[in-house]
Amino acid sequence: MDRKLKETKSDVIAGRNPVSEAIKGGRTIDKIMIAKGSKTGAIVGILAKAKEKKIPVKEVDSKKLDFLSGGAVHQGIIATAAIKEYQTVDDIFALAESRGESPFIIVLDEIEDPHNLGAIIRTAECAGAHGVIIPERRSATLNYTVGKASAGAVEYMPVARVTNLVNCIDSLRDRGLWVFGADMNGTDYTECNFKGAVAIVIGNEGKGLGRLVKEHCDAIVSLPVKGHIDSLNASVAAGILMYQIAKQR
Repeated sequence: MDRKLKETKSDVIAGRNPVSEAIKGGRTIDKIMIAKGSKTGAIVGILAKAKEKKIPVKEVDSKKLDFLSGGAVHQGIIATAAIKEYQTVDDIFALAESRGESPFIIVLDEIEDPHNLGAIIRTAECAGAHGVIIPERRSATLNYTVGKASAGAVEYMPVARVTNLVNCIDSLRDRGLWVFGADMNGTDYTECNFKGAVAIVIGNEGKGLGRLVKEHCDAIVSLPVKGHIDSLNASVAAGILMYQIAKQR
């Protein structure tokens, strides 16, 4: 077998029939990519199924498909599938209840780097969190890179995807959680009371927390920065806050 074929990642499904069968079989598909100008023939039918299932579709240069497929024949279409099934917010609450603990949840506002997502999942598992929540759009997904960066923690840490992060945050508050957003110009994290049911919201690597997300948090917490750089890496900031919460719990 060609060496390039062996290197094809397990979350990539290449070719018209494999993609069609994956959708038909109920596989969790994160995204479908088609080569520009290929909306013809069998691909039209596949895109109709994707629309039914609300699977995002993106047109890309065929060279990108060549790269992602590792040299396999992709016929102008590739799907990226989650390496693990997503769970629900209710599943996260059920895990906390089964442990006899107050819910401890990590909410990620458009974390795009899969290495950051994997690192956060890994730290969340180690710090005793009950789950991670991500938005369906504009976020890294549970792909091969995330699984590898999590060092296997993705197998134990529930990850839920929600369509509207602001509504989700409101729902968490309604269920008794105190929601802290991590951003600049907030209360020093060492002065915060993180005891009880709590969620921490980590913003995008470049933009930070979205305006509406920030407005719907109960409080904003900050990590003091004394150097020339004015912010920490998202996964590092998340790790520091998670262990502060774990310490108080």
